[in-house]
Amino acid sequence: MAKPENRVATHGVRCFSKIKMFLFSLTMAYVAKSLSGTYMNSMLTQIERQFDISTSVVGLINGSFEIGNLLLIIFMSYFGTKRHRPLMIGVGCVVMGLGCFLMSLPHFLMENEAQNFRSGKSTCIKEIKSSMWVYVMVGNVIRGTGETPIMPLGISYIEDFAKSENSPLYIGILKIGVVIGPLIGLMLATFCANIYVDSWSVNTDDLTITPTDTRWVGAWWVGFLICAGVNVLTSIPFFFFPKTLPKEGQEDNVDVTKSDKEVKHRGKAKEEKHGITKDFLPFMKSLFCNSIYMLFILLSVLHLNAIVIIVTFMPKYLEQQYGKSTAEIVFLIGLYTLPPIFVGYVIGGLIMKKFKTSMKKAAYIAFCLSLTEFLLSFFYFLMTCDNFPVAGLTTSYDGIQQPLYVENIVLDDCNTRCNCLTKTWDPVCGDNGLAYMSACLAGCEKSVGTGINMVFQNCSCIGSSGNSSAVLGLCKKGPDCTIKLQYFFILVLITSLIYSLAVIPGYMVLLRCVKSEEKSLGIGLHAFCTRVFGNLQSSCLTWNSSANEKKSVVFNRNIYIGVPAALRGLSYLPAFFILKLMRKRQLPGETDSSETELAETKLTEKKTECVDVHRSPEVENDRELKTKL
Repeated sequence: MAKPENRVATHGVRCFSKIKMFLFSLTMAYVAKSLSGTYMNSMLTQIERQFDISTSVVGLINGSFEIGNLLLIIFMSYFGTKRHRPLMIGVGCVVMGLGCFLMSLPHFLMENEAQNFRSGKSTCIKEIKSSMWVYVMVGNVIRGTGETPIMPLGISYIEDFAKSENSPLYIGILKIGVVIGPLIGLMLATFCANIYVDSWSVNTDDLTITPTDTRWVGAWWVGFLICAGVNVLTSIPFFFFPKTLPKEGQEDNVDVTKSDKEVKHRGKAKEEKHGITKDFLPFMKSLFCNSIYMLFILLSVLHLNAIVIIVTFMPKYLEQQYGKSTAEIVFLIGLYTLPPIFVGYVIGGLIMKKFKTSMKKAAYIAFCLSLTEFLLSFFYFLMTCDNFPVAGLTTSYDGIQQPLYVENIVLDDCNTRCNCLTKTWDPVCGDNGLAYMSACLAGCEKSVGTGINMVFQNCSCIGSSGNSSAVLGLCKKGPDCTIKLQYFFILVLITSLIYSLAVIPGYMVLLRCVKSEEKSLGIGLHAFCTRVFGNLQSSCLTWNSSANEKKSVVFNRNIYIGVPAALRGLSYLPAFFILKLMRKRQLPGETDSSETELAETKLTEKKTECVDVHRSPEVENDRELKTKL
């Protein structure tokens, strides 16, 4: 009677240490880190307005995350495997939370200092505000530092202790966490951006501006406090995981093989302690000499450059192409991309688990699916609308279309007496169906109403009578454009599903093309290269604020669709050579994972049989007596 109770108790203690609990905790960490990153990117405009800084400084703040991340990721990927990986992931989550908290700190410091200078000159407050952005940058560096151990150490931990056929499904679940985080981050950013930055210290009823006003500053600091709390909470489970786990599927044989594993672990620990640094350069040399691995990095860099352009500029591109609001476009993007991506990741992992797909077959599956999605993406060229008619930019003030990207005549006889700024982008729509870069350039003399309901009257450029009016924003497009937008998102749904089906098989090729002892370092080096070289094209095409904002309205659709298509087309060249090399080689990951696991299982079964054979009745009776006592 006592023996079964002891078994149940032991199983209950071991339950928390199973790989699935670690997978759940790591997925939550993925959600937290991607939530923080998305929120940070969404709040850049609010930070720029809050501290009254230039676009170049905003770019420096945004890039500071990569500084903290890239400085450590390769060394963390190597040295982390020699230490307690779950513990290091937990510490990383805490550091990310600390970074997020530091980024919110300027709001409280500025509020206290502003109260001290309230009776003084406004220039004092301005000087304080202009220097506080340094806290945000330093906090972002710390956040990037804290994120370094999560991906390489987490994935290598799963690969080491999960069944080889379950690993693709687990990686797919992690990818879902990367998708959920940005969704929550966008919702949090939208919520905080609609709250005034000083709502807790001023009477919001006295405000004369709305969130649509360019002078509005949202409560950017609130979201950073929430991100800090979420990151710290996700760190807690990692402090309770052991350094090593029994291989998935062998938990029931722990009692039989426990002593053997302890001896093996002690011997391995001595080897790691003795050679903690001497393997680094040989591992790096091995990775750089691995032609499949290096070709995969080249493929990833080209592919990621294309994807970053698409994802970064899709809201602005659709807003301009189809004349919809930013909120509506973001909602539609989430509705048509997230569900198929969820389904694709899970199905891709389940297929590889069900059929125990070899890495060579997985590479062919990923190649064919990705190529199919790439060819379908050319249909986006057919789903475009005409550019907005903007007087002085895309058309003349008489409504005659002009060539794009030429030296347009912004001023006209109807507005030369108004002394308008020609680099201001605050568009209005006239009742003649033509948009103007600002109410001043439309020749408007007065306005009625406030906020989004403001109407400009007596606009001399709109009509000859001088009584024509205009409203804020660009003019709406016709019903044909709405139909094309529907077709666009249907195609987005199809291509998102096909693309996500190819992600897991392709990523497993990366994991299995390197030796097991090099896996964590390989993941870190891959992440380093993609982050350094994966955003080059996006940087070249980024819109500037203020002066160059007006150019975005005529952003060439062929550039937005064509540049990613060209980059993705180039990425299939290294993919082709990967398939060719894999025909002749046996991937080290396949040998280590499948054959070694099978050998260990057979050895365990053999030991179990030997124990059963050598047990005599006297030994059994003696053991039963000890159990009862």
